[in-house]
Amino acid sequence: MTKLTSVSKNILGGIALSVALATSTLAAGVEINASSTGLAMQGYDPVAYFTAGEATKGLYTLTSEHDDATYWFASEDNKAQFDKNPEAYVPAYGGYCAFGAAMGFKFDGDPHQWKIVDDVLYLNLSPEIQQRWVADIPGFIEKADANWGEIASAEPADLLK
Repeated sequence: MTKLTSVSKNILGGIALSVALATSTLAAGVEINASSTGLAMQGYDPVAYFTAGEATKGLYTLTSEHDDATYWFASEDNKAQFDKNPEAYVPAYGGYCAFGAAMGFKFDGDPHQWKIVDDVLYLNLSPEIQQRWVADIPGFIEKADANWGEIASAEPADLLK
């Protein structure tokens, strides 16, 4: 009987976790580039770009919620910094590709294709796109800022029609 109770508890715990993950999925809006579980930046630590100067995978055990998305952190210090001022660390355009936003689209931002400009983190889709974006950063930021107001609440697939 004890074994059955233990198995039942594990099953119920798994169901509860699945419901929690599904709820977070529905909570993260289209303004944030997040996975189906609500994970932003593919689990990379947004603070590490500013402190370590490189893309650093976070830990699933060190998380914070911001704008209904989940962020992972590589250290307690990074989590604490984020919690004090998340807007200082989240990437521009919800973590979508900065060049794509300049063109009026929402493509995935690759955590390895990044640049900090005027204390703002920008992600891009690929090394080739990053190279194009770097050729005129101010111009592309200006275009992306102008487009973002119109595309932020749109589904990415709808922008391709």
